[in-house]
Amino acid sequence: MIPSILPTYSRAPLTFVKGEGSWLIEADGRRFLDLGAGIAVNALGHAHPKLVAALTDQAQALWHTSNLYHIPAQQKLADMLVEKTFADTAFFTNSGTEACELAVKMTRKYWYEKGQPDRTEIIAFNGSFHGRSAAGIAAAGSEKMTKGFGPLLAGFTHLPFGDLDALKAAASAQTAAIIVEPVLGEGGIVPLSEAFLQGLREVCDTYGILMILDEVQCGMGRTGRLFAHEYSGVTPDIMMVAKGIGGGFPLGCVLATEQAASGMTAGSHGSTYGGNPLACAVGCAVMEEIATDAFLAEVNRKAGMFRQKLEGLVASNPDVFEEVRGVGLMLGLKCKVPNTDVVNAGYGAGLLTVPAADNMIRLLPALNIPDEDITAAADLLTKTAESLV
Repeated sequence: MIPSILPTYSRAPLTFVKGEGSWLIEADGRRFLDLGAGIAVNALGHAHPKLVAALTDQAQALWHTSNLYHIPAQQKLADMLVEKTFADTAFFTNSGTEACELAVKMTRKYWYEKGQPDRTEIIAFNGSFHGRSAAGIAAAGSEKMTKGFGPLLAGFTHLPFGDLDALKAAASAQTAAIIVEPVLGEGGIVPLSEAFLQGLREVCDTYGILMILDEVQCGMGRTGRLFAHEYSGVTPDIMMVAKGIGGGFPLGCVLATEQAASGMTAGSHGSTYGGNPLACAVGCAVMEEIATDAFLAEVNRKAGMFRQKLEGLVASNPDVFEEVRGVGLMLGLKCKVPNTDVVNAGYGAGLLTVPAADNMIRLLPALNIPDEDITAAADLLTKTAESLV
């Protein structure tokens, strides 16, 4: 019998019916500590009262009008993002994948309008993940992502992740853009060095190349800064944002400088749902909570506490874990046993984690996770590890 849902997901045997902060409640009543946060989406946990109120208030007033008309919450959110970032302008999408599509279109339209329509090459990096659309899988370039979906969107060159020498050798006056995640997410929680990002910016400046940062997973406070690239002191020309920006409500965004976005004139791009009143009302509430020095300081404090416990976990369970990687509350444990075994054993302990490449499990808790839940996370990870030896 053909399933009524397309069988593209390998789902865990769990059905959650309610969320409370950092916890999810299964249909049978079991409670699970959620260290995945919907893959870095539920930045403020489940059922955060401010987000619930923002969504409820907007839902009682107006759901959708389309972008044929002005949307006050969209303007407010754009102003907030522009004020807090390098950007001059914002375009709202429903997802990170759609943000990738626009980033590629924006790049190529920029050079077209500059009188260089053949300047289309975009340098990307092995191990990256930029979504599952045509542009996204072409940018990632991995066989796992692209097999069976050819012909791929042309114009992408792939280099080893973090290899500045390879980048300097490959970049030229024909390169349109360079796209990179400041911290690999799906690729195994691998932060780029500040030196690499600074070198990348220098390469872009030398040839006039557009710098595209994919902060879909590592942005919105996840690393202890509002956006991960801030640690390096450089700024991009275009940036992809999603996941945490909606706190669980579907929302994405492309932020850009006025120059980088100059080719995107009326009619050049659009979205039926992107930036609708519901999404942007929630997005504004998320920004009001996360984009403050006090909140980000707490993320860093909690991250230090969690990392210390994880280092102890690795030391105490050398047959299961090898190392801790990451920055802020975008952390990962490299496993010695198959990472899927750790994820599955976690279910038995009442713990949710997310697998990634390089035999990692991702730990992406709510940014406001209480201290007692960090302690509980360490205890449940210990219980998980003990069940595997």
